[in-house]
Amino acid sequence: MGAEALPVTANSNNNCSGGEAPLVLGLQASALVDHVARVDWSLLDQLPGERGGSIPVAIEELEHILGEVKTHIISSPDDSLPMKTIAGGSVANTIRGLSSGFGISCGIIGACGDDEQGQLFVSNMSSHAVSLSRLRMKKGPTAQCVCLVDALGNRTMRPCLSSAVKLHPQADDLTRADFKGCKWLLLRDGIINLEVIQAAIRIAKQEGLFVSMDLASFEMVRNFRSPLLQLLESGGIDLCFANEDEATELLRCTEGEQKADPEAALEFLAKHCRWAVVTLGPNGCIAKHGKEIVRVPAIGKANAVDATGAGDLFASGFLYGLVKGLSLEECCKVGSCSGGSVIRSLGGEVTPENWQWMYKQMQTKGLTLPDIPK
Repeated sequence: MGAEALPVTANSNNNCSGGEAPLVLGLQASALVDHVARVDWSLLDQLPGERGGSIPVAIEELEHILGEVKTHIISSPDDSLPMKTIAGGSVANTIRGLSSGFGISCGIIGACGDDEQGQLFVSNMSSHAVSLSRLRMKKGPTAQCVCLVDALGNRTMRPCLSSAVKLHPQADDLTRADFKGCKWLLLRDGIINLEVIQAAIRIAKQEGLFVSMDLASFEMVRNFRSPLLQLLESGGIDLCFANEDEATELLRCTEGEQKADPEAALEFLAKHCRWAVVTLGPNGCIAKHGKEIVRVPAIGKANAVDATGAGDLFASGFLYGLVKGLSLEECCKVGSCSGGSVIRSLGGEVTPENWQWMYKQMQTKGLTLPDIPK
C-alpha cells in the first residue's frame, strides 16, 4: 500500500495570486519571530528546565536571556552569523519550506502584531511566496522565541507567547471562507491556543481538508496529555508527526513506562490517524499508513550545525510527497532530505545553497525533483 495519492489544485506552485486558495494552509495563532544563537554550555546551565525542550517565558525573562546571549555566543561552524532573527514557529517553518523549496502553494492564517517583529515576520514569509491574505494584523506585540543552540547542534527554546496578539474564534478570526479551496491544514499542538485549534479543525473538516498536527514538545505532551488525547481521539487529525522524545513521552503517560518506545508510540498514533510518523534524529524515521510500516535511515552526512527546524522541514518534505502521491517510503525519504538540509545552517530557514544540497540528495536517492517556478 502506498502513501495514497491526494487531490492537487491546479495552482500547485508558489504563485498564489488573487483569490485562489493555497493548497496548504498553516495555522499559527500567533505570528512568531525566532532569535537563534549558538551559545556555550554555561548559559544553558543557568536556565530552569531541561535542555532540548521548550518552556514558555514572560517577556521580561526573554529579554533577560537575549541580554545574556551576547556574552555567551560561540562561533558557527558554517561561518554564518552566530545569531539570526527570522520568522519562526513550527508551522511557519514548514510552510515556508514547502513554498520555497518544493513549489507548493501555501498560506498562513494567524495574527501578527504591529511592531518591528511583526514587520519582520511579514517580510520574511512574503519573500518566500507564502500567502498572507489570511494573516490578521492587530495592535500589540508579536510573539518571540529564543532558540539557544549548543556546540552539538541541539536547541533549547524559550518562547514568549502569553502577551502576544493571537487569533480569537469568537471574533470571527476563523471563517469557512479562509479554508475553502485548500486541501491541507497544518497545525501544532498547544494548550495556549487549544480553542483556536479545535475551531480550525472543525471548520477544516467541514470544508473537506486533511489535517496534519505536530506534537510540539515533550513538555507539552507531558503537561497537557488530556487535551492532546482528546484531539487525537476526535478523529479530526489525519497525519501526526512526533519526534522520539515526544512519542515516548506520549506513550509513557498513556501506557506506562514499560512500553515507552518509538515503535509502540507509532502504533498508538496510527490507531487515531491515517498517517503516523515518528522521527528518530540520526536514526531516521518510522512511519505507518494502514497496514504498511516503513523505516527510513537518516540522510547521512548532513554536517549538523543546528537542529532547529529539523522536524518542521521533515514535515515539509513528507507533505510534498503526499501531495504528489509518492509512496510512504518515498515520502519519508524526501522528508529525510529536507530535514537534513535545514540543520546545515543556523535557524529554521533553509538557505539557497542547502536547497541545492537537498536536491542533490534527492537525485542520489532516485527521487523526482520538485518543479520550482523560475
